[in-house]
Amino acid sequence: MSSRLRETYQNEIVGGMMKKFGYKNELQVPKLAKIVVNMGVGEAKENSKVLDSAMSELEIITGQKPVATKAKNSIANFKLREGMAIGCKVTLRGNRMYEFLDRLVNLALPRVRDFRGVNPNAFDGRGNYALGIKEQLIFPEIEYDKVDKIRGMDVIIVTTAETDEEARELLIQFGMPFKK
Repeated sequence: MSSRLRETYQNEIVGGMMKKFGYKNELQVPKLAKIVVNMGVGEAKENSKVLDSAMSELEIITGQKPVATKAKNSIANFKLREGMAIGCKVTLRGNRMYEFLDRLVNLALPRVRDFRGVNPNAFDGRGNYALGIKEQLIFPEIEYDKVDKIRGMDVIIVTTAETDEEARELLIQFGMPFKK
């Protein structure tokens, strides 16, 4: 599945991007560097089992073991101490990255209720795209009956593009459904 997406990139996307932006060399064409999937679990400070279930769900979704993220600072109002585990994240590269993007675009996003496309303005100015997902249930690997709580996640797509226009075109070529 992921090799198909990678071949598509090699053949069609590179040629189209070279024409559109006038690159002289194939190595100038932007490509995906990595995809970071982050799940913040604030309830983990009271109950560590919540973090374990979030990590197992993230592992099912991405196919890679997540790393627990820890609080950098202590915040008394939130009853948070430095070093407490409050979330988990996965950094995907290579074939797993392409496979995850393929599943996200073709399977998960169309399952979102009232889906009209993703925000075309969520670029950071340096060619990276951030996407918020409200519930993990849109992924077909997650079984509805085994979910203890609906959690959201952030998906950050890091590209080698210099500008947002180049990154937007790259993601359009990969099939990302932007709002019109």
